[in-house]
Amino acid sequence: MDKHRCGWCLGDPLYEAYHDEEWGVPVKDDDTLFEFLILETFQAGLSWITVLRKRQNFREAFDHFDYKKIAGYDQNKIDALLQNPGIIRNKLKVNATVSNAKAFMDIQKEFGSFSNYIWGFVDGKPIKNTLENYKHAPATTELSDTISKDLKKRGFKFVGSTVIYAHMQATGMVNDHEIHCFRYDEV
Repeated sequence: MDKHRCGWCLGDPLYEAYHDEEWGVPVKDDDTLFEFLILETFQAGLSWITVLRKRQNFREAFDHFDYKKIAGYDQNKIDALLQNPGIIRNKLKVNATVSNAKAFMDIQKEFGSFSNYIWGFVDGKPIKNTLENYKHAPATTELSDTISKDLKKRGFKFVGSTVIYAHMQATGMVNDHEIHCFRYDEV
């Protein structure tokens, strides 16, 4: 018998694997949180599957999302990234990745880790929603608005409320699996 999955991922093996193994699983390590933050940044205005298909290219192009290295990228490295056909070559998003890496490390200094900072908004526990259908999931919430504003105040770019809510879903801060999905109770 087939497992019941959230409707948004059906029909694409890459999407289904991402849904089954990663989406909505609480992430507390800074390296993975940074990776998702960068991928969500590049996803702004595009579909997630577009980014997911280029994920490995992003990993290679951005030094496996090593924010310490990314924070030190010079103009030559940025120019090289903008010539890389394997990633989304958006100048504003590439530049934002560099400045976001610096802001990410500033938060680590202040809070001990980015995880402490971001999970502090939900008291360290995922918000468990009860969606019958993924189409009823909000694009933003008051909480994603609050986090977005705070990140922007701290120098982050491309972290609008929609990007932040998608980040919250991806990293398990909010469980938006459909209630009939086999992952709903697992995450």
